Amino acid sequence: MPDLRGRLTANAPLAPLTWFRVGGPAQVLFVPEDEDDLAYALARLPVDIPVTMIGLGSNLIVRDGGVPGVVIRLGRGFSEIVVEEGHRIRAGSAVPDVKVARAAQDAGIAGLAFYRGIPGAIGGALRMNGGAYGGETKDVLIEARGVDRAGRLHVFSNTDMQFTYRHCGVADDVIFTSALFQGRAGDPAEIAAAMAAITDAREATQPIKSRTGGSTFKNPPGHKAWQLVDAAGCRGLVVGDAQVSELHCNFLINRGDATAADIETLGETVRRRVQETSGVMLDWEIKRIGIPA
Repeated sequence: MPDLRGRLTANAPLAPLTWFRVGGPAQVLFVPEDEDDLAYALARLPVDIPVTMIGLGSNLIVRDGGVPGVVIRLGRGFSEIVVEEGHRIRAGSAVPDVKVARAAQDAGIAGLAFYRGIPGAIGGALRMNGGAYGGETKDVLIEARGVDRAGRLHVFSNTDMQFTYRHCGVADDVIFTSALFQGRAGDPAEIAAAMAAITDAREATQPIKSRTGGSTFKNPPGHKAWQLVDAAGCRGLVVGDAQVSELHCNFLINRGDATAADIETLGETVRRRVQETSGVMLDWEIKRIGIPA
């Protein structure tokens, strides 16, 4: 790839790139310069080399054995936010969700304040139909751009995304590069107040100052995951140095020296106990990648 402009790093540590601060290295970490550079690399990368995409690492467990193949993480070339006419915002997929909420507030665009409550980046919000505090990505997305494993660029409408609860139906090999959102006219002061209320609610009910990964399990139909975990007696449960948060028991935390195996084992223990007590099998919301030590 003589014309590659991005940064390649062999055996790159991934733990510092995740909120849990655990996990092994990437065999190769690639940070593309921009969308064209990403497409160039994917088009020329042999098909037998696995590709794994990571974002801000807020909803991710990297297993202790690391991740084979190429791990891609988008950087500055995917971090632009542009306010467009008609109460619209275009954002690169590396932009943190909270920055989109703030840009909308500054521009007097209502409808995007819920992104203040999602601890990730736009790429993850697209892939998981990220939502919080009454809003979801499917409610505000106009279109998303992405590059597939063969290096081809696609533009996906909201319908093309096939959104369901915490899920997007676009092929897993597509790496989203940007998104266009539709808001509505709003008062900046009212939007700021709504965002402040979200901030206060998160600080009061979630262990956001701990090493955590956000909501661990999806809410099953008709249930709240945290209530099932609590009813199964798992609040405060410990495996190694990983613990179910006592503040919000749909959060797992690294108390300092946990391994990825500790965290994943704790999660599987919780799933088993919840099934035994309620008959409900919880589905992971946190993504888990790589191989065990």
